Amino acid sequence: MASSSIGDLAKIQAEPREIARWQKAQQHLLAGRHAPALQSYRELANRFPGVAQLWLELAMSAMGDIEFPLAHEALQRCLELAATDAPMLVLAGEQYQRLQRFDDARKAFELAVAADPNFTHAQLTLAAHLERMRRVDDAWGCVEEALKRAPNAAAAIYFRAFLLHRRGQNVEAETALRELIKSAPQDLGVKSSSRHLLGVVLDELGKPAEAMHWLGEAKALVRHTANAVALQKIYDQTDRRRRVLMAELNRATIDRWRQDGRADTHPYRLAFLGGHPRSGTTLVEQILGAHPAIMAFDEPEAFMREVVTALTPSDSARGLTLDGLNALSAAQRQNLRHRYWKSLLRDGNATPDAQVVVDKNPSPTSSLPVWLRMFPDVKVIIPLRDPRDVVLSCYFQNLTLTAGNVNFLSLQGAAQHFADLMDVWLRMKAIGGFDWIETRYESVVENLEAEGRRVTEFTGLPWHAQQAKFYESAKTKFVFAPTYHDVTKPAHKRAIGRWEKYAEQLAPVMEKLRPYCEALGYS
Repeated sequence: MASSSIGDLAKIQAEPREIARWQKAQQHLLAGRHAPALQSYRELANRFPGVAQLWLELAMSAMGDIEFPLAHEALQRCLELAATDAPMLVLAGEQYQRLQRFDDARKAFELAVAADPNFTHAQLTLAAHLERMRRVDDAWGCVEEALKRAPNAAAAIYFRAFLLHRRGQNVEAETALRELIKSAPQDLGVKSSSRHLLGVVLDELGKPAEAMHWLGEAKALVRHTANAVALQKIYDQTDRRRRVLMAELNRATIDRWRQDGRADTHPYRLAFLGGHPRSGTTLVEQILGAHPAIMAFDEPEAFMREVVTALTPSDSARGLTLDGLNALSAAQRQNLRHRYWKSLLRDGNATPDAQVVVDKNPSPTSSLPVWLRMFPDVKVIIPLRDPRDVVLSCYFQNLTLTAGNVNFLSLQGAAQHFADLMDVWLRMKAIGGFDWIETRYESVVENLEAEGRRVTEFTGLPWHAQQAKFYESAKTKFVFAPTYHDVTKPAHKRAIGRWEKYAEQLAPVMEKLRPYCEALGYS
């Protein structure tokens, strides 16, 4: 750490008033009050410019306030000050990933490794980033270097097994994972993730019963170590409130919203690509995104953060209501749309020939009324897939636990989640008054061009030949969705009817799913 950095840190630590201001800024940041946080961080960084952590937190608040150039400048300052601070460099790299500046993220992780080659976390963070970018051999090199320096590092042993799985060496991965589990690692994340990955590997090796056993152990560990009960309460409360809103909504309201929005202007034609998670949403997004006139965004934060969260702050007792949506003035709606577009497009970072923007994010399907209030002319695309395959696939996911996915800790919970979200879609489809299309995963993989053409034309554009090779352009992108590895390959039929291997395990949720199978045409 440079002497100026040490000096400024000592100065701020010696002033209780300034420490209190810093703590207040951190409270604003954690609570999502980004504007006041940013103001405080600007003043603190101006007074104590040598403190790397101030610049990191300033960048985070700037991102929250959709000031992306400022966030980049602050992160650059943080990197300069933290040249020998590997943990801080890793944190800066993670913020660059959120900022979607992936080259800058990689450089930050590389700086962290250079600053402290013995810092296993830096090696593995870089490895994870490289693997996401399909640079598996480079990721392997990072892991091997980490193991050379720390042969017993459980996280590195796990990630090496993960890369074996990525390489298709599932027999070797199985052996490595069983040995790792037998060694009883203390790290709770490694304990659950190694069991989860073993379940995935065993599934690919054709051992479904064993796969479900290890997935069950992994889920149990997460359930007992994470704040699953509190997250489930949040999910249930949100679902109850949403059902009240959906019961009150009617066609006359949708028609009035569309009339209200006739004078709205937008930089691009907008399509929302929703549906339930694991329904083939990423596949459809990549097919559409391969069109030169379409900008497809993979699970962006913009709509949920700039619109939904703004309308339903965390301290709201009532949550979002139909009265609240109806009461939004034209000026309020315009402000929310402005923030949405600014957040989504990252200050004009757009494709020159783009005419259509596709916002792909399954979870906001539950907020379809909000989409239609903000963007009455939005094109709604809903991929469908056999509900039994969807529920099974959701259960197979190893995700950072949130209120949105806490239900995936059990098959029963995953089935309930499917029912809750599909109830929104079926209700919205019955109400009508907006532009929508359904597309089946099974139809896409059976005849990609025919189904892809149908969906592309729904957006107002003709089919483009390069969409048939979507997987080529996918290789150049950083894909946030859990299926990032699969979409770099041609579409295949292997996942159709996968549930049949697990019919016995799915038996307890079959009755729950039966009406949705019938309603969606999978009976």
